[in-house]
Amino acid sequence: MKAVIVIPARLDSSRLKEKMLADLEGEPLIVRTWQQAMKSRLATRVVVATDSERIADALRSVGAEVVMTSPEAACGTDRIAEAADIVGGDVFVNLQGDEPLIDPDTIDLAVAPFFAGGSLPDCTTLVFPMGQEDRHLIDDPHVVKAVLDRQGNAMYFSRSPIPYLRETLTGTMFYRHIGLYAFRADVLKAFVSLPSSMLERTESLEQLRLLENGYRIRCIETTVDTPGVNTQEELEEVRRLFRSRFIG
Repeated sequence: MKAVIVIPARLDSSRLKEKMLADLEGEPLIVRTWQQAMKSRLATRVVVATDSERIADALRSVGAEVVMTSPEAACGTDRIAEAADIVGGDVFVNLQGDEPLIDPDTIDLAVAPFFAGGSLPDCTTLVFPMGQEDRHLIDDPHVVKAVLDRQGNAMYFSRSPIPYLRETLTGTMFYRHIGLYAFRADVLKAFVSLPSSMLERTESLEQLRLLENGYRIRCIETTVDTPGVNTQEELEEVRRLFRSRFIG
């Protein structure tokens, strides 16, 4: 079983210009993400998929493996699938390039079910439990929520608060989705060949394409979460956390 982490990285970003090359204590942000991914115990290879020569040059200068992909890739998953055809493997992890604080054990948590024996999952992802004290997150449309079945498979993902609290029950579980995925190779290939689905377009959540087409997404609960970088404010917070964790 060969698991490969693929980090999609594009230079253009809507909320923070050229964030992949933003300085993070002497190295570009994308390099810091790659360094964390390299600490995974279950992945045998880490590659960065990009269409930017500037990103590629920054990574090659530190010895990272880079796969150049088409600038026409519609999303990160398409970029990963393109890279997967080039590098080969059994399982492909989609790790976003703006996650320089990602815990390597968190990556391995998503990969572990593929090494557990028995039938392989179609896809895995991570969810973070939330309580009633997190109501501001539950109501936030920028925070994606997940509802799971008894086997831990996703029933639905939504930007809306789900499950809806018609009755206030102490045992009601809320989960925040963490956007790290691991795909079986054939499922990844099938995924990008499927047309965009109605629910995917409605919620602007591409994982719903899998659910609408009958694939199962196994959700693994984690209590470790780290902030990504989408804005200047988030970049400053990640810089502060990076200094405290890795420099002291």
